[in-house]
Amino acid sequence: MTTTTKPNTAFWIIAVLALLWNIMGVFQFIASTFMTELISEGVSEEEMELFTGLPSWYTVAFGIATIAGLLGCITMLMRKKITVPLFGLSLLAVLIAQGYWIFATDVMDVMGAQAIVMPLIVIAVCIFLYFYSKGAKQKGWLK
Repeated sequence: MTTTTKPNTAFWIIAVLALLWNIMGVFQFIASTFMTELISEGVSEEEMELFTGLPSWYTVAFGIATIAGLLGCITMLMRKKITVPLFGLSLLAVLIAQGYWIFATDVMDVMGAQAIVMPLIVIAVCIFLYFYSKGAKQKGWLK
């Protein structure tokens, strides 16, 4: 049994930065799912075909990843134990969606190698948040 202790300042900074990061992710999900005409203005025809050719399950995985990540951040700020499984779900969905994006599409042929930089950053942030939340739970910062 863990005892609840007061989190340090870094916990709060990380939680707020993670919340801002995940708000941007949810906005990206909403924009790419419901505002495709907005995205089409700034991309080539080949890039737009890449985006519109994604399977529907990719959109579901993307939505789960962003919404679970956002809920994970909110519950982290509330210091709830459910933070860990929410970040775990987000990580799993991110690995599925970004793995598909990187390995099963022609993204590098269409957009170049720089197109996988952001997906790799997203994966790294998700891994960090999952393990950080596990550590916070072990330290008793999440109740």
